[in-house]
Amino acid sequence: RGHPGRPSCARLPVVLFDQVWFRYARRQPWTLQAVDAAVQPGHTVVVLGRNGAGKSTLLQLAAGVLGPSRGEIRGRPPVVGWVPERFPADQPFTARDYLRQMAAIRGLRTPDAADVWLERLLLTEHAGTRLTDLSKGTAQKVGLAQALLVPPGLLVLDEPWEGLDAAARTLIPQIVAEVTAAGGMVLVSDHRGEITSLPGAIHWTVAESAVGAAESPTG
Repeated sequence: RGHPGRPSCARLPVVLFDQVWFRYARRQPWTLQAVDAAVQPGHTVVVLGRNGAGKSTLLQLAAGVLGPSRGEIRGRPPVVGWVPERFPADQPFTARDYLRQMAAIRGLRTPDAADVWLERLLLTEHAGTRLTDLSKGTAQKVGLAQALLVPPGLLVLDEPWEGLDAAARTLIPQIVAEVTAAGGMVLVSDHRGEITSLPGAIHWTVAESAVGAAESPTG
């Protein structure tokens, strides 16, 4: 039985952004223009850029939360884990019930995965707490757990450290490394610089409504 953070995705296709343009409404300025980029299996892409440059939009496009206004994104794997910057905690569940519901929606027949991630992300003491009563950081950990219930071929993290305590923050680079070691892909926005030092991490810079072409590995 594999590690819960390791996807069974040894032969995933490359995720390709093919001339992707996006704007939120007609007649509004383009948020992203003519994005051509690729995410290779087994790689981490760190998305950099100033606030408002379009990082979150790019990540939502990658995850399939948004669709391109023009162009297309090809090769998205069947299982995508998506963690927004702020987890939507206004839901009528406890942390454990929410994760078990999400596990059932994703086709898991036992609650094991939910319990594994409750323990690993230091959520056990909050398992019976309603989502609306959780702190922002604790709710964010629930959001991370739901993205990992089924091992993702693509894990998309939008500023995943927001509100997390020091112990939880150290887990994220470990989880990212596990996903890529098993052949999965990770896109993460990281203004804290906590992922950029991972060996082999690639940097994309979102600036001036475009994604910079510099994709330089570190390490």
